[in-house]
Amino acid sequence: MDEGIAAEVLHQHWVNSREEDTDTEMVFRPASYDFPRSRGRASFELQAGGGLVQGGIGPTDRPTESPGTWRLEGDKLAFYVGDESEPSRVMAVVSAEKDRLVIRRP
Repeated sequence: MDEGIAAEVLHQHWVNSREEDTDTEMVFRPASYDFPRSRGRASFELQAGGGLVQGGIGPTDRPTESPGTWRLEGDKLAFYVGDESEPSRVMAVVSAEKDRLVIRRP
């Protein structure tokens, strides 16, 4: 990543575009993107005030949501759930653009 990530670019609802994923990277697109049909997709919404809504796929293929907070720590996105002092998830950002977010796979 360059000198930094513009947090404003991140303030939106991101959905995994697994068709674009590679062995080393995960690609996320804005929720408004024209995705191919799918049984469900992981997602997260990064709100401007630090709010977070993580979306997942439930046991009956229905979407699930869980709230939390997020922080941009250098080139890493850190997700916090509840009153946790340690992040529940940390993702290294490879690139962040208005229409495409690329995360390094762990």
